[in-house]
Amino acid sequence: MVNKELPWVAHAHQFIGLREIPGPKHAPEILQMWRDIKRGGIKDDETPWCAAFVGSMLERSGIQSTRFEGARSYMEWGERLDKPIYGCVVVFTRSGGGHVGFVVGQAENGNLLVLGGNQSDAVNIKAFSTDRVTGYRWPFGFEKPDFSLPVGAAAMSTKEA
Repeated sequence: MVNKELPWVAHAHQFIGLREIPGPKHAPEILQMWRDIKRGGIKDDETPWCAAFVGSMLERSGIQSTRFEGARSYMEWGERLDKPIYGCVVVFTRSGGGHVGFVVGQAENGNLLVLGGNQSDAVNIKAFSTDRVTGYRWPFGFEKPDFSLPVGAAAMSTKEA
């Protein structure tokens, strides 16, 4: 367990369970995430919103995000890491684009446990294969945690858009 939670991860945990609203209505919390990253022109919760989630959690912690709707924009943000650490931003490849979230643990088989948005249309923790990783990033100016990734379990991610 983490003794002192990173502010962006603490914010992210508060949204676990938030889901898109099927049909013409849209989750106000997701629309606010778009506004948090200065993309208030996006008015629905169907537009892939993983980067809006990550950016919003960073912005709410006083850290400027990429302020862009693309997951891959995080490959140029912050400090590059060679391996995952708790709370880092992880960028993945996926069919048709990318995905981004926060590393919060590791499964015994090596899969990463990722707290993210737009994972099966919700905020949750899902397992991801490290084969899909394109990079790990850390916000400039923040001390890195000095403990190993917590070991846990989560269902594999099957849908991020």
